[in-house]
Amino acid sequence: MIRINLLGQERPKASRRLRGPSIPLESSLRTLLFVGALVVAFVVLFAMYHQKASELATIQTRITSLKAEKTRLQAIKDQVTEYEKQKAILVQRIDVIEQLQANRTGGQQLLQMVATTVEHSPELWLTSLERKGNALNMTGEAASLNSIANFLTQMQKSGYFGEINMKEAAENDIVKGAQTFAFTMNAQVATPQTQGVRPTSATAPAPAAPARPGRS
Repeated sequence: MIRINLLGQERPKASRRLRGPSIPLESSLRTLLFVGALVVAFVVLFAMYHQKASELATIQTRITSLKAEKTRLQAIKDQVTEYEKQKAILVQRIDVIEQLQANRTGGQQLLQMVATTVEHSPELWLTSLERKGNALNMTGEAASLNSIANFLTQMQKSGYFGEINMKEAAENDIVKGAQTFAFTMNAQVATPQTQGVRPTSATAPAPAAPARPGRS
């Protein structure tokens, strides 16, 4: 059939639409979520890295400070050790000085006591006096055995001597026309705790007079 357009208008032609390839909405969301997750992870990791780096720097600073403190304390320890050595040397020197002073004082007291004892023993004199530790060895001369016995008694009363032993007493008559006796004895010097206490040990009795040969 033939159709005639009386209005003089051309019939619009059907337009053709150009369409690109379609992208599903679910895939787009997954991509956006993946990218967002990567960004968040990067931010978290960067924050953790920054925090750990800061902590590491703090620890390194602390280590450096502790090393410096250790060096300072080691120097102080070395000084203390040196001071302790010097202190030990000084204490040793002081002990020696005190011991020498004590011996000096004790020697003076001993000589004074012996001199006092001899002074209270008439007709007796000492010719030698030797001290070895607390042992005192004496030799002397006396005009009689009674003088020697009195000397022993005076030593006992002084409290400055412990055990007293008479080793020998014999007539020697070193002076012509006069009777004299030589004697040897030893005694223990009393300790400070026992000085002034009278010894309880038995003391050697005064020696008997030896028989004198008859004179013409």
